[in-house]
Amino acid sequence: MDDGVYVGHAGADAALDKGWLLGHFKDPSGPRHSEALEIKWGVHPPGEERAEWVRGEERTALLVLIAGRFRLRFPGRDVLLERQGDYVVWGRGVDHSWLAEEESVVLTVRWPSVPGYRAGG
Repeated sequence: MDDGVYVGHAGADAALDKGWLLGHFKDPSGPRHSEALEIKWGVHPPGEERAEWVRGEERTALLVLIAGRFRLRFPGRDVLLERQGDYVVWGRGVDHSWLAEEESVVLTVRWPSVPGYRAGG
């Protein structure tokens, strides 16, 4: 029944699409399609990192630590998220990379949902 309601599990759904739960790249006929924002459920093993920096970011982002210990790297500054609920927000044009210091689960919200930026995070 398609009543405009989607019920899922973040871990299971994320595994099907590189962590992405919502964004412009989801089925346009479903409620998980959004041109306004993107949501990602990220599960990262210890030591996993984004070695290449994201440069020229066109979105604003919010990253919330659900579990683990997660380091965000920004030019001239590192931010360590180590308590459940710790979060960081960064704006357009802010370069970044990250490192999972322990097994980590993070929720990322980015806006707007910009075509061509699905991969990565």
